[in-house]
Amino acid sequence: MSLLDAPIWHDPGTWIVLGVSLLFIIVGLVMHRVIRKVLRAPQANESKH
Repeated sequence: MSLLDAPIWHDPGTWIVLGVSLLFIIVGLVMHRVIRKVLRAPQANESKH
């Protein structure tokens, strides 16, 4: 019995959990890139009070 023949790989719940985890990783990377881009953007001229 190899690792890929284990019963856990035939359970739909395993694939759901792996898919949701991958989705969170991708969303986190995209958010990281967007936040970095926003923080590195030049500041707009603020009006003086």
